[in-house]
Amino acid sequence: MRANTMKLHILLFALQHLDANAFLSSPTNEINHAGTTTMYAQQQSLYYAAAGAPSVNMDKYNLPLERSINEWTAVVQAESSMQSSGIFLRAKDKELFVDTLQFAVRREGGLGLLLTEIAGGREDGVGITIIEEVLAGGNAERSGIVAGDSIVALTVASTDENGMNVNEMRIDVATECLGYDATIDALTSLPPPASAEDEVTLTVKRIRKQPKVNVKLQYPPYLDEPDVSIELFAGENLRRAMLTRGIKLNDKLAERFDSGGSGDCGSDGTCATCVVGVTKGKDLLSPMGQQEEQILKKKPRWRMACKAVVGYGMTEGEMTLQVSPRQWEI
Repeated sequence: MRANTMKLHILLFALQHLDANAFLSSPTNEINHAGTTTMYAQQQSLYYAAAGAPSVNMDKYNLPLERSINEWTAVVQAESSMQSSGIFLRAKDKELFVDTLQFAVRREGGLGLLLTEIAGGREDGVGITIIEEVLAGGNAERSGIVAGDSIVALTVASTDENGMNVNEMRIDVATECLGYDATIDALTSLPPPASAEDEVTLTVKRIRKQPKVNVKLQYPPYLDEPDVSIELFAGENLRRAMLTRGIKLNDKLAERFDSGGSGDCGSDGTCATCVVGVTKGKDLLSPMGQQEEQILKKKPRWRMACKAVVGYGMTEGEMTLQVSPRQWEI
């Protein structure tokens, strides 16, 4: 009775806050095809491509269940080179991101997950279903799955031996943006476990806070400019992030290291007009490439902003940068 009451309470609370445009008139989610888990793995790889593989425990950026319920929404996505068409989960707050994770859970005896629908009621089965609770003593208890996650795909694999031939069969079922009943139908559509050790791979989406880096910018003393503080997200290119926030990067004393003449090279890493001096937090930047290292070998505390990514390894922290460091030497 408690579970049913809690489900109803969560459902009503979420529907009051759901973006009305999240579920435009659309057919049922169109990504139910083989290879779904591969697609999700590629999406995750692309997300972390800029900031690099996490060097910290990403669970520190998880949200509590109540916040996750309020932040889940969905968007209709047209087909692109990066993604199939369909309806996909998103976070409402731009300071959050949706991570994609995979966990293997033993099937015998059930998964040990309590699901709840926070948006739905459509005839086509579209909705948002999340994990309300990971049951103590259940198969998923120590898997890494947490309350607030949404199951977006299921994968089971089995092996069929016929004499000398061994055939591996894999079944992928997509469940992203399905209501409670449709999600349960997907779970029960899987073939029964062949042994007590059989596992199902659950691909889940999880809302997390985007790691932030607080950056203090200092200008050459002769300019008599006050320090400026800006907040950047892990994975942002330093030059692009500073320019979009109105920070000018054009050191007049810079010299190009190619035959391109004078002025801004356009992020090719040859003009050094965007060089900054790093006096604190150098470890929060991506490693130098060979070209940058050669150009700045006599200035070990300098970095080309166009070649630096902040929050490398999805880390948070504080940095202090000197803008136009050559002019500090005047």
